[in-house]
Amino acid sequence: MSVATGPQGQPRTGRSLVIVSNRLPIVLSRDEQGQWRARAGTGGLVTALLPVLRNRGGVWIGWPGTDEADPAVDEAAASAGREAGYRMLTVPLSAVQVRDFYLGFANRVIWPLFHDLQSLCDFDPAFWRTYREVNRRYAQVVAGNAGSGDFVWVHDYQLIHVAAELRDLLPDVRVTFFLHIPFPPLDVFVKLPWRMALLHALLQYDLIGFQTQRDRRNFNECLRALLPGVALSGRGPVTEAKLQGRTVRLASFPISIDYNYFVRRAASADVLQRVRELHGLLPERRLVLGVDRLDYTKGIPHRLKAFRNALERFPELRGRLSLIQVVVPSREDIGAYQVLKLEIEQLVSEINGEYSKPGGWVPVWYVYGSLGVAELLAYYRAAHIALITPLKDGMNLVAKEYCACSIEEDCVLILSEFAGAAAQLHRGALLVNPYDIEGVADTLRRAFEMPREERAARMRAMRRSIRRHDVYWWLDSFLGMAFAHELGGIHSEVEAEAQREPDYLPF
Repeated sequence: MSVATGPQGQPRTGRSLVIVSNRLPIVLSRDEQGQWRARAGTGGLVTALLPVLRNRGGVWIGWPGTDEADPAVDEAAASAGREAGYRMLTVPLSAVQVRDFYLGFANRVIWPLFHDLQSLCDFDPAFWRTYREVNRRYAQVVAGNAGSGDFVWVHDYQLIHVAAELRDLLPDVRVTFFLHIPFPPLDVFVKLPWRMALLHALLQYDLIGFQTQRDRRNFNECLRALLPGVALSGRGPVTEAKLQGRTVRLASFPISIDYNYFVRRAASADVLQRVRELHGLLPERRLVLGVDRLDYTKGIPHRLKAFRNALERFPELRGRLSLIQVVVPSREDIGAYQVLKLEIEQLVSEINGEYSKPGGWVPVWYVYGSLGVAELLAYYRAAHIALITPLKDGMNLVAKEYCACSIEEDCVLILSEFAGAAAQLHRGALLVNPYDIEGVADTLRRAFEMPREERAARMRAMRRSIRRHDVYWWLDSFLGMAFAHELGGIHSEVEAEAQREPDYLPF
């Protein structure tokens, strides 16, 4: 859907685009001389937004990733922005703010609550006060560098309160928001002590984008129950919420990947060489792949237990199936993550201790650490089965990356029905309930025994859908909705496009 953007994905409007996210799209580190150096960040969001910002005078605002009060950090970020063709502005945070805002409210309140894991929440009032304080700092940086005619796009759960703070500083600015994680159902959301303040803060945006229609419906349910003064209207995938003279549009925009990049890169010589090396190390067996950040929402212990259950109940899989479990370090300062890491390592040790054959087959290959792009894509291409079983996920781009890299289309995706990607990929993936240990084990055997023709048909359907609905489609859809009144005809076209990929509800 290209009507929302011009050449290279640029919006057809003269206004400046101001992106606001928790982190800048760069990684800063000191070199051997102690000087700050910036390298480009990775990820679908960065890939999609850079062509829009480049050489348009756009702005990206975020935390530089360090609590050091060093003017050289600002200069390093500014220099990286000049090279990229847009302005890059930092929001400095103290160590206490990082602790209470990011590690505290963002990742010990919002993150577990929105993933239906409220038992892991720590509702410390100090976290909420610092969250408001930090969101105000972000809003102040935005207000100092944007005009009332500019378009501000705020990203994710760390910055829900930015629009509420910004309205006092720039009353007429257009502010939109995209939530990259799930929005919880009413019975979970009401456990948040600051639920009313958060709902009112979200209604200060002009457009709110969710990953799935289910997330949007959950939000609508919370509005109806907790804010009876809100008038909800609209049918299909778009809702309008009206309160105290403001109208907020609510819609789902499933984020995706740069499909063509992954296809090209997966076919490169260095990736193919690594694939051959992996198959040489693990000959004559089917490879099952799990790739996750270290996070309790990813269901890694449940997955390991399901793999062990499959080996217990289906002896024919022993010696013929190996699980490669990659765990990327994340939030290691949070106690729950340290406990999770120990649990994963203990399970891996138990499985390998029970089933390994001396000098031969090892059931689980455990990789703890960050991977380079070529290495990650080699794992994707080498794996016959991807086992992606989060307990809850906003989208899960690993599933889409795996499909894009499966050039031969001779593989199987096993996917949690609680991942946002299930709405798009349910026709080709084998969907499972990650809490159902025996059910996941049964599905592993089904994937192992699946005929070649069925594997190819399923994977081909998923790759076709991902190619069509790539990260640029996501960007065009969101900006098309945001600029609908200026460009004309976009609103109905976005609705029609969303209707083509109906939401999947397994329950």
